[in-house]
Amino acid sequence: MSLFGKLFSNSDNKDSEHPRLRWTDLTDIQQLDDLVVASHEVPVIIFKHSTRCAVSRMALRQFESHYDIENARTYFLDLLEHRQISDEIARRFEVVHQSPQILLIKDGKCIFTESHAEIDAEDLKDKIKTSFV
Repeated sequence: MSLFGKLFSNSDNKDSEHPRLRWTDLTDIQQLDDLVVASHEVPVIIFKHSTRCAVSRMALRQFESHYDIENARTYFLDLLEHRQISDEIARRFEVVHQSPQILLIKDGKCIFTESHAEIDAEDLKDKIKTSFV
């Protein structure tokens, strides 16, 4: 596939080639309770993605290609399929909805968020290093 095709294809495949990045699909609001509980033990990362948005697709690919975080739980939210979960994330974690958006949850609270071109796996890794000691 050409570079243009890779950047702007309509592929919604979020299956990462990175061995440490295993997305859990967020498809039920009840999963938010589970990830809050988990956030007391390990970093929890939520990636909110719009499958129709080229910027979101590029941010996801960039994030996945630079992802090098161990012992974190990663959740993937398809905004078009599950907008009510995104609304609940905004309410529960007191963040403004963005797309694409990444959130880091610790002890049931969002301690870090970035959106659009600001999504950076290294920034997230640094935040985890300083917050989860």
